[in-house]
Order: sequence, then C-alpha cells, then structure tokens
Amino acid sequence: MTAVRQDLPEGRYGRSADERADRKLKIVGAVLGAVLLAMTAWFGYDYIAGQKISAELIKFDTVSDSEVKVHLEVRKDPEATGTCTLRSLAEDGGEVGRRDVRVDAPGKDRVDEIYTVRTTARATSTELTGCTAEAGSTR
Repeated sequence: MTAVRQDLPEGRYGRSADERADRKLKIVGAVLGAVLLAMTAWFGYDYIAGQKISAELIKFDTVSDSEVKVHLEVRKDPEATGTCTLRSLAEDGGEVGRRDVRVDAPGKDRVDEIYTVRTTARATSTELTGCTAEAGSTR
C-alpha cells in the first residue's frame, strides 16, 4: 500500500510563520520610513525658517586689476539686518579681496544691489561666503 500525502487546504489554518514575519517586517519598515521622512522634513523646515538673511550672487564683473563689481540679491525678514561676506580669488586660488557688506533696509524683504570689492591683484572669480543676521534682529 502506498501512502499518499495530502496537502492541507490553503489558508485554512492561518498564515505560515514566514508570511507573519514578512508582514511584520513590512510594517516596521513602513513605520521607520515614515519617521525618517518626518525628521528630514522637520530639520529642513527648521533650517530654512531659522535663516533671517540669505543671499545669492547673481554675477560679478572684474572691472580692473584692483576692482570687482558684484551683483548681490539678498532675501531677508523685513526688519532683519546683518552682514554678507564677499570674497574675490586670483587665478591660482589665492584670496585677493574680501568685503563685508551691511544689509539693513528696514521694511524690505529683498535687497538687490551692486557692490564693489577692492582687490590686490586681478580677480578671476568672486564668491559669496555667507550671510549672518545681527543678534538683535527680529524675525
């Protein structure tokens, strides 16, 4: 006599151990993914909202061996004041000029100005190193 093995009816006795573990892993992964996404959004918002002054160097023009004109656009809270630092570099990468420009236009949230940076040699590039708000500035 030959014994015939019958499979149990599928789904009759619940999920297998592998299916239960798979489902738990998917739930844990989804929860961790949502937490990571929420943390990233929170830190990004906090970083952007915490900046009272930000700027963008639109263009620069090397006028002579001793002067660079820089077009700077500053976005800020209307009552915020602060300073932005510009730096000019020579062809070899050495710094040949630096200027801190004061940003204090009360009531304006955007300042679009052209500033002059004096240099000790011909500048081949100019960069905005950053902006800082004064300690007493309001948001």
